[in-house]
Amino acid sequence: MRKTVRHLADGREIIYFDETPAERNAVDTRDLPPVAATSEIRRDPLTGEWVAMAAHRQTRTYKPPADLCPLCPSKPGKPSEIPDADYDVVVFENRFPSFSQGVVGEESTVDGLGLVPAAPGRGRCEVVCFTSEHNGSFSGLSPRKVRTVVDAWADRTEFLSGLDGVEQVFPFENRGEEIGVTLHHPHGQIYAYPFVTPKTSRMIEVARAYEAEHGRPVLGDVLAAERKVGTRVIAEGEHWTAFVPPAARWPVQVQVVPHRQVPDIPALTDAERDDFAEVYLQVLKRCDALYGRPLPYIAGWHQAPVNQDRDLGWLHLELFSVLRSKDKLKYLAGSESGMAVWINDATPEQIAERLRGS
Repeated sequence: MRKTVRHLADGREIIYFDETPAERNAVDTRDLPPVAATSEIRRDPLTGEWVAMAAHRQTRTYKPPADLCPLCPSKPGKPSEIPDADYDVVVFENRFPSFSQGVVGEESTVDGLGLVPAAPGRGRCEVVCFTSEHNGSFSGLSPRKVRTVVDAWADRTEFLSGLDGVEQVFPFENRGEEIGVTLHHPHGQIYAYPFVTPKTSRMIEVARAYEAEHGRPVLGDVLAAERKVGTRVIAEGEHWTAFVPPAARWPVQVQVVPHRQVPDIPALTDAERDDFAEVYLQVLKRCDALYGRPLPYIAGWHQAPVNQDRDLGWLHLELFSVLRSKDKLKYLAGSESGMAVWINDATPEQIAERLRGS
């Protein structure tokens, strides 16, 4: 794989990941204003969780027509975010970031009262374009292309983890309008947070308590149990197993877990990266066949925090969908949204059986 770093008209980085050597000398000819991110984070005094405020994102691109897609390669008279006429995998800094290294300000408290801590939303947000094909999908990629994407995720995780103030790196893909996608070109994002996210904090807390009691990683024991019983397993390779979690919250939910404990994507071996591509493509094809239509989903990597508790993390990918039947959505109503108590309309065993049969 060949990596090439260039810059867009407003100074943002763009990084090409090519499967074969390619010259990347195209110039971004657009007249773009400088990126003006004004992100702030505030900590909720009742939960201790950080919330990001990014009002500048109200003006971000919203459902453009296909011929004006900003993620397609540039064409004569139609420049896009990617100056070149074609690409394999490309990553660039988000023009409307939730977190940015360029945010100015100091740590303070809201209204100066000392009750609600506030700080600049320093971090970084990147867009990952999986393919130059506008009407493609991740499930339609070749194993080789998926491997290129994995290598790009690893590269960006390593880079972003080294940025000042970054505490966690989260690569993810949103797919489908039901999820809230406003750009249909196959792509994902990477958030470099200035704090450890609430979900990861809770998982680390549970992992610490479990290891103190049992002397083993909790996800390792879950993985061993799922492989032994097999009831919820939907795909398996030499280095990865994909299964519906035994306490699944969503109508469709799959965890893809490596057989070896590693903290993050950069720690994966070549063999593990290749095997992930094969297993994950099986998962995606089963998901798309479930209702006979492209499944809207969120897929995200759970990686260990950058600067703490790395020995307690166990890398894994989680995919879930709000679609509970071909034309019905699961809405997060009172119990889920109000109290974070989930009620699933199907058992994990039923979900797994449907996916295996699709």
